[in-house]
Amino acid sequence: MEDLAAQSSPAEVVAGLAERFIDSAGRAGSEQVSTPRLTRAVRHFAGAVNGIVFDPACGIGSLLLAFGSCPEVVLAGQDADPSAARLAEARARLAGRTDMTIRVGDSLREDRRPELRAALVVCDPPANVPDWGREDLLLDARWQLGVPTRAESELAWLQHCYAHVAPGGRAIFVMPASVAYRNAARRIRAELVRRGILTQLVALPAGMVASHAQSVHLWLLRRPSSPDDDAVSAVRVVDLTANDPEGPFEPTPDQVVDVPLIDLLDETVDLTPARHVAASRTDHLAEYMSTREALVSRLHELLGLLPPLTSGPGPLDGAAVKVTDLARAGLVEVTDGEATSTGDQLDTDYLHGFLRGAANTRRSTSASGSFRADVRGSRVPLMGIDDQRLYGTAFRALEEFERRVKELTELSDRAASLARDGLTGGALRPTTGSLPETPAPRR
Repeated sequence: MEDLAAQSSPAEVVAGLAERFIDSAGRAGSEQVSTPRLTRAVRHFAGAVNGIVFDPACGIGSLLLAFGSCPEVVLAGQDADPSAARLAEARARLAGRTDMTIRVGDSLREDRRPELRAALVVCDPPANVPDWGREDLLLDARWQLGVPTRAESELAWLQHCYAHVAPGGRAIFVMPASVAYRNAARRIRAELVRRGILTQLVALPAGMVASHAQSVHLWLLRRPSSPDDDAVSAVRVVDLTANDPEGPFEPTPDQVVDVPLIDLLDETVDLTPARHVAASRTDHLAEYMSTREALVSRLHELLGLLPPLTSGPGPLDGAAVKVTDLARAGLVEVTDGEATSTGDQLDTDYLHGFLRGAANTRRSTSASGSFRADVRGSRVPLMGIDDQRLYGTAFRALEEFERRVKELTELSDRAASLARDGLTGGALRPTTGSLPETPAPRR
């Protein structure tokens, strides 16, 4: 770096320092540096800005400087690292922004700009910080949405940012993806939605941050300009996880859905964009009709699968042979608890059918109730090969019947889920005169 300073201008030195700091993934402090990709994404979703732009965890100033070319904005920041703050100010001066001011201090514990209210607050906060000062800040007025847990430092930063948003202003906050669904954050997520503060949530592609390869989210907040300001009725969710991290960041129509607030306020308050965008792409009518037709078809198939049976000869335990004797005679092979015929004297389906019978199941169950996989002690009745094959055909039909019943159960669950979600979400409606008769509920 001394060689670089001797051979370069101050502007090149500062630019080189910033570039090395941004690229130093894995080094202490580098996880708090906003990458150029993330900076471009935040700038894109910020749109037009006029007024104060504030970053309470500005680091070396990357997010603030994304707005440096806008003469109509005033840049302000704070950071706990004095060295990072000095580098941010040097970068601003070299960019021609001599008006940018950075205060030094931990914003959560020592807010150096308590009276500042900004048109836009941007923040890529420290992540996974277990000691963010919760015990000392339990009664802080910033926790309007609820006191974050020790594990939810990001939600403390989010509420700090919102406290600095002016009426009618906005905040763009970089958030780990897990905060959208973690149970510990559910109550605060619900308050953000219920009060109409959260307006948009964007899932960015993987590779946007230096310290890990997971996707991060942008949470966009808005403070009403007055008590009479119309609250938002839906949250726009955007799923860009399949996009190139270099951009562009303009979503296609199938990557965006406006989710009504009431649909978000369920037991989990899961805000994960992929979940809601995927649900919006479901063609409920087509899928429901297709599933219903498959269900009707399977019901008809089931009618022909149960084999025709008649009265039997009575208990078959009299003339029976143990599987262990069959194995000793080389007529069956037992592997991993499964017996298989080795020749033409014994039908395998006949063998499997009787091994699954109630009597043999009891023999394979210990006194403690645990099931033993070894079938060697099981018994198989003695009968001719023609009768074995007759029984084997019936057992095969029963196995196919059981398999189809399992498929039918899955189809039934799918049909009921599609119908219920479609009816409650407005994608489906009942048709008049075609509903099946259902028994009246018992009183």
